[in-house]
Amino acid sequence: MNKFVHVVAAVIIKDGRFLCAQRGNTKYQAYKWEFPGGKVESGEQLETALMREIKEELDCRISIKNHLLTTSHNYDFGTVKIDAFVCELVDEQPQCLEHNEICWLKSDEIGNLDWAKADLPIVSYLEKM
Repeated sequence: MNKFVHVVAAVIIKDGRFLCAQRGNTKYQAYKWEFPGGKVESGEQLETALMREIKEELDCRISIKNHLLTTSHNYDFGTVKIDAFVCELVDEQPQCLEHNEICWLKSDEIGNLDWAKADLPIVSYLEKM
């Protein structure tokens, strides 16, 4: 039986650059790059889940501007569905609490990272901006 995981992702933009986060070494897809976010809990609104996850992972607050896209990818364990949102920082600078590393890259630079497959459609979309 395949597992289904619904996650939200923040495409955080600051000064024309996107926040990219490298997954921790103990996580599935360790060292792959992703847009920060995480699992949506049962009954939780997507925006609420995203703000909670960003606070937990990066210890900062975001303002959600709009829904960017929905994508899904089939991994060996099951399917991951991602709802990605365009976001801005409210005030604090992100802290690297759960990731190996974070960085800010322009749209023509993000394709150089080794992305988790589920995030690749988001990368492709942003590269065309």
